[in-house]
Amino acid sequence: MQATVEELSKIRIFGDLEPSELEGLQPFSQVQHYQQGEILMQEGDRLPAKLYSLLMGSLRVTKTAATGKETILRTLRAGEIFAAPAIFGNGIAPATVTAEDNCQILTVERDGLVDAIRQTPEIALRMLSVFNQRLQRLHNTVHGLVSERAIVRLAQFIQYFAAHYGTETTPEGQQLKVKLSYYQIARSIGITYEECVRLFKTIQSIVTYSRGGKITVLDSEALEAITTGSD
Repeated sequence: MQATVEELSKIRIFGDLEPSELEGLQPFSQVQHYQQGEILMQEGDRLPAKLYSLLMGSLRVTKTAATGKETILRTLRAGEIFAAPAIFGNGIAPATVTAEDNCQILTVERDGLVDAIRQTPEIALRMLSVFNQRLQRLHNTVHGLVSERAIVRLAQFIQYFAAHYGTETTPEGQQLKVKLSYYQIARSIGITYEECVRLFKTIQSIVTYSRGGKITVLDSEALEAITTGSD
């Protein structure tokens, strides 16, 4: 199904385009629906030359080591783009992408995207900015796995999601708008599920974890002290 102008405008890199410019992308666009748990692409799959973006829902991006251990690289929210090699690289999926809940995926064929970039070069700069941020995030994650204690990695992980997806004020403190499971956190920072539960218990006066993946920061200064190693 072809995307509407309104749907295209929800993708962040297209957010400032004029309706007429978005209309130019429509013939090259497609919206597909995926059910919770469905795999969109498997690591190593050959990908068509398209820009992939998440219109609705959330996605989990993972890699699996030779030992079978799965690591969560990131979680994607509505409006984000993914699968960069389909446009810029060798066309091979670098990771497995799975629908965390019912999702809508919006794709734009490369020819249409190139035409849009010719008219609005800033689109390319926005895309590069997104991928640069992810590369830096990956660098920090790898560095953290090698040199930082697990409690520091957990604190940094919480801060990252608070900064990028926002918080809302509650009587207890600042609650993250995004919900994160123990499993997701553990697989993202390189620890076991059991260790993740234990770590949250050790910082329960600073951060609380409640049913449904709700995380509330009670003391942001103390959390910052953990990330800087001054706790």
